Amino acid sequence: MKIIGTGSALPKLVVTNDMLTKYFDTSDEWIRTRTGIETRRIMTDESLKDLAVAAAQRALEAAGVTAKDIDYLVCSNVNNNYVYPSLSSIVQGAIGASCPCIDIRNACAGFVYALDMAHMYLHTGRASRILVLAAEEPTRFCHWEHRETSVLFGDGAGAAVVEIGDGFLGSKMTTISNTDVLYQRQRLEPTPFEDLSSEAYTNHTMVMQGREVFRMAVTGCSNEISHLLTEHGFSTSDVKYFILHQANMRIINGIQQYLKADPEQFPTTVQKYGNTSSASVAILLDETVRANKVQRGDLLVFSGFGAGFTTGSCILRY
Repeated sequence: MKIIGTGSALPKLVVTNDMLTKYFDTSDEWIRTRTGIETRRIMTDESLKDLAVAAAQRALEAAGVTAKDIDYLVCSNVNNNYVYPSLSSIVQGAIGASCPCIDIRNACAGFVYALDMAHMYLHTGRASRILVLAAEEPTRFCHWEHRETSVLFGDGAGAAVVEIGDGFLGSKMTTISNTDVLYQRQRLEPTPFEDLSSEAYTNHTMVMQGREVFRMAVTGCSNEISHLLTEHGFSTSDVKYFILHQANMRIINGIQQYLKADPEQFPTTVQKYGNTSSASVAILLDETVRANKVQRGDLLVFSGFGAGFTTGSCILRY
């Protein structure tokens, strides 16, 4: 597999830390020191479909191909306006593609998992060109009176077009079933036979155990990255950039310190976009590519982590 084009899209509205002080007890200093986040983008009159389509079209344009050239579409998405059909089906029609589609729900690790799936489809000859998309609106999950979670998130979409090539060197995917550290119950309509006062119908707020998420993220991603580098005979100095899920600067710094790598190898967008869930890796990749910071042949490591608790990492030459 090789990446031949990238794209991303973000909402227009920029929400600063100071703006959030109108809604709950917080401050710019409190948010910055704990998360590294300064601003985030939040959807207003846009839809997630709008962002997903824009990111996909920009990736196709960068790749120099049309939607008709795509054999498969893999979309990482946790939440949108529809329970069904899948977001990938909606995007497929909007961009004019005619390929089969699938959504995956691996939370913030989803884009890396989608890349791994795309590699397998290409490797087995089931497809020759795939659009990998991540589009998320995590701000819809937040209770906007709870500062511990609502300050963290932003909305966005990112995409990459991949085709048959020799850039993908390896991957490692891990799930440790620990649902209690990060979850949110879906809002469901009860049947006439159920207790309407039960927790399933009264509690829909995101639950996050911050310290445990930090521990599992740093340990899980660092172990996977170390495994991949060792397996393929590389050191951290061989890597041009570590493209990590942009959840929190403390987590990114923790992984960097664990690996004993140069901080300059860890580009970030979390300070301006917040945590855009699985879209963050795709958005960061696109911005790094478009800033001409990545050249053909550069070694890149992707790594993400999210609810499950799930981690995923891969190593490739761009």
